Amino acid sequence: MRTTAKSSSSSPAPRRPSAAPVLERVRSPEDLAGLGTAELAELAAQIRGFLIEKVCATGGHLGVNLGVVELTIALHRAFRSPRDALLFDTGHQSYVHKILTGRAAGFDTLRTSGGLSGYPCRAESEHDWIENSHASTALSYADGLAKAFQLRGELTDGSEDPAGRHVVPVIGDGAMTGGLAWEGLNNLAGATDRPVVIVLNDNGRAYAPTIGGIATHLGGLRSEPRAQHLFGELGLAYLGPVDGHDIAATEQALRAAAALGRPALVHVITTKGHGFSPAECDEADRMHAVGVVDPRTGIPTKAPKKSWTEVFGEQMAAIGEQRPDVVGVSAAMVLPVGLGEFARRFPERVFDVGIAEQHAVCSSAGLAAGGLHPVVCVYSTFLNRAFDQVVMDVALHKAGVTFVLDRAGVTGPDGASHHGMWDSAILSVVPGLRLAAPRDPARLAELLREAVAVDDAPTVIRFPKADAGPDIEAHARMNGVDILYRAVGRPLDVLIVAAGVTAKACLAAAEELDRLGIGATVVDPRWILPVNPHLTHLADRHRLVVTVEDGVRSAGMGTALAQACADARSTTPVRVMGLPREFLAAGARQEILESSGLGVRDIVTTATDGLRAGPHIPIPDLPDLPEITEIPDLPEITEITEIPPIVSKANGSAKRADRRAL
Repeated sequence: MRTTAKSSSSSPAPRRPSAAPVLERVRSPEDLAGLGTAELAELAAQIRGFLIEKVCATGGHLGVNLGVVELTIALHRAFRSPRDALLFDTGHQSYVHKILTGRAAGFDTLRTSGGLSGYPCRAESEHDWIENSHASTALSYADGLAKAFQLRGELTDGSEDPAGRHVVPVIGDGAMTGGLAWEGLNNLAGATDRPVVIVLNDNGRAYAPTIGGIATHLGGLRSEPRAQHLFGELGLAYLGPVDGHDIAATEQALRAAAALGRPALVHVITTKGHGFSPAECDEADRMHAVGVVDPRTGIPTKAPKKSWTEVFGEQMAAIGEQRPDVVGVSAAMVLPVGLGEFARRFPERVFDVGIAEQHAVCSSAGLAAGGLHPVVCVYSTFLNRAFDQVVMDVALHKAGVTFVLDRAGVTGPDGASHHGMWDSAILSVVPGLRLAAPRDPARLAELLREAVAVDDAPTVIRFPKADAGPDIEAHARMNGVDILYRAVGRPLDVLIVAAGVTAKACLAAAEELDRLGIGATVVDPRWILPVNPHLTHLADRHRLVVTVEDGVRSAGMGTALAQACADARSTTPVRVMGLPREFLAAGARQEILESSGLGVRDIVTTATDGLRAGPHIPIPDLPDLPEITEIPDLPEITEITEIPPIVSKANGSAKRADRRAL
């Protein structure tokens, strides 16, 4: 079966009202059954206009969803969700599915706190079986579901028996570059008695065009269908390619695959950004994901401030000019992780390996063994997928590989799966690994250069999805630790250890503590793991240590420092502040940080409560803290030309009486 993909009409955003009659009548998949050909075409146009209007207003994944409008309508006509399991891979292509399953009214709250998730969400609807926002997972989910349905006597046998249940993973060609997809496919293809309908949504792209041998093979099938192909050799029935923007042809192919009674793959050709000229003309990523943009032009409504990603990109390109051995490695995200300028200047020194983080890390170990210094650029949450390779292929081999983790900490609107909150805890157990968290652009430039200078161990730089902001200068640097603040004329009551971008809130907290008569010192260790021994000396000279980090509080920087203090027989209590060990919902980044107990007021309260509870000299009751409405600017700092030596106590003896000098 072959239907040639129709050419796209590159026109401006449809000017139809967002709640036109056909769309209003579709509140569930059952409502699609009675629609004729003309009404289905009108519905598709209305959904496309609805997406453009709503997503341009809130931000979200636009291009990919514009490409699956007709495909999703056909899926819901051919199958009976939620009895039949529709599994979207990656889940960001599920917006049309949400509309057709009764959630159109929630799109004004898309990707906001308490609002509609940008991915499938089981709490939202029984139609959402899985919450997969990491790619290449759906075929493995499908394998498990098909086995479960079969053992329960529920899996379809391909007949028209209404009791039979179908399992239908919808996977993009970009997700097919991930190794897990092939592990799932291997198991599905080998089980001829378990019918599963695999829908390959082939738009030729992840963000950028899909790369590698599978992309070449699919391109050949698109241009010249043939009887012999990879899927058939694996044992799958193959139907297609079919035009994914033709509802009738796609529905026919899906029904035919379901009737075969064996594992089958329907190869559907779609166009990312279909029907919206600004998306179709966007060579970078077809407006894959957007912020708030003009729905007519696709241009952002506000000029963006410089982000951490942009700062990294500039520094990486500068290093590339000086170090011909430095290469960039990306898992299908060259532009989103800031490698665009480096790739423009040194195209032969950037390796996009597809959505294959395990391969990216192991391949980088090989690059290091070959005399190069790879910089692996991934979102923090995606490095989770390659932990074994970080340990066994990089650290064990003492390979000089630098990992740059974008979107570390709280990312905001993408929700639980995209918060980069686990990296410091996971990586803290890797022997020889050093992890840095820059507090400002100047420190990012500095730490990146220090990282790529290490050729016998893994190094990691982490930063958030946020505006980079101004630089925060230090009083002084003592044994690698930056002293950011010291209350004048106060005793050494509280040592606040700030990890990376938490420095700004920590400085504001120190100012407030000073107004309460409490002496605070704020330090930035720069390299947060392993613990700099100088921190234990500083801790020993204070009555209390408070650590603040935007990763999970268990097993991160604070936990490591508390252990180091215990090993050094320091009696100074350590209060660890960080994100809770739970999945955090979507929302504005600052709102999530504050609701997680990482606001300025929380730091002040932790310090005052800790001082009251400590085994040291009691302090009087502190007045109620005033509401802090904004973080004050860092005060002017004079240069320190002489630092008194640190004298640690021996055998648990009392601290020096004079706490005023560090």
